[in-house]
Amino acid sequence: MGDGAYAVLTALGVLGTGLVAGVFCAFSTFVMRGLAALPPARGVAAMQSVNVAAVRPPFMAVFLGTTVLSAVLTAVTLVTWPDEGAVASVVGGVLFLCGSFGLTVAANIPRNERLARLDAGGAEAAAYWPAYVRGWTRWNHVRAVASAGAALAYLLALTG
Repeated sequence: MGDGAYAVLTALGVLGTGLVAGVFCAFSTFVMRGLAALPPARGVAAMQSVNVAAVRPPFMAVFLGTTVLSAVLTAVTLVTWPDEGAVASVVGGVLFLCGSFGLTVAANIPRNERLARLDAGGAEAAAYWPAYVRGWTRWNHVRAVASAGAALAYLLALTG
């Protein structure tokens, strides 16, 4: 791939997708399990709080910045098609844009929005909580794998 701005952007892609993969992996491997072990009212309240905290600048800068970076890298790669690492770079972009950002918008955010509308101590929240945890976590596993795959693809693009 060589030197220059493209290589720097790809290295930032490795970093961003890797950081997002780590966040999603933490939620899939222990955070959601810990929340699910709480009584429903406490689990719902905790997840509602987490969802509010997640949309603050520290995480959003990494998540949305990586999304924009992946879109730029994919577009630049498709236009310039460099001799080395082009396929890996496009694969990384597609994995992150579809498997991380796309699934967040299509699968996780709607669940979060529904949970946010519920009274944490109410019967509706208690009834929804087990399905929320199962569905949210299932899609989060996919997001974690897609983000880690994107990081690996960008790394291969750098070394290819």
